[in-house]
Amino acid sequence: QMQPVESGGGVVQTGESVSLSCKISGRTGSGIGWFRQAPGQERRFVATIRWSDGATVYSDSARGRFTISKDSAQNMVFLQINNLQPDDTAVYYCATYLSAPFGRQRTAASQYPYWGQGTPVTVSG
Repeated sequence: QMQPVESGGGVVQTGESVSLSCKISGRTGSGIGWFRQAPGQERRFVATIRWSDGATVYSDSARGRFTISKDSAQNMVFLQINNLQPDDTAVYYCATYLSAPFGRQRTAASQYPYWGQGTPVTVSG
């Protein structure tokens, strides 16, 4: 069983940075992703990282200000967000999957069976 647990959200000012953490308990899957869900919107892909080699994929909107990274020794994945904007206000979710054919990296929420409870980020100012 794989259980992600997110932390690090809160209220931040426009232009500031935040670092979100995701601890995976139990077995580590082959890929871990971050998604976000703004009020009244569907859950959207942000970034994913492959556990074996650290390869990353970002959504077009996340490229540039968002950085996903991992700490294999601690079974943790991080999401650094710089220059936060009010549009970044959302609940951020960490999710993982066991495997994917040919090591492909998954970007659809439906491809991730294991989810954390989410951590809210509110950007004010």
